[in-house]
Amino acid sequence: MNKGELVDYLALELRTSRLQASRVLDTVIAGIRKGLREEDSVTITGFGTFEVKSRKARMGRNPHTGEPIRIAAGRRVGFRVGKTLRQSV
Repeated sequence: MNKGELVDYLALELRTSRLQASRVLDTVIAGIRKGLREEDSVTITGFGTFEVKSRKARMGRNPHTGEPIRIAAGRRVGFRVGKTLRQSV
């Protein structure tokens, strides 16, 4: 399912227009972004937890040349599946 299909599903379930459903979805995604930026995690009970994780700098290899390259430290978002979602899939 892609974003457009999810918007269609929301519009059908909420009995609203695609525009309003799209705004709802965009608002939820913006809320998750804000939570990750400000608190480093967002938990949706029954669904899962989004967390910001730090990665250390490391050495890697250029896949084309095989030369070693330095990969900078950074932050990434991880997702841990909630029990209810895990059992439903």
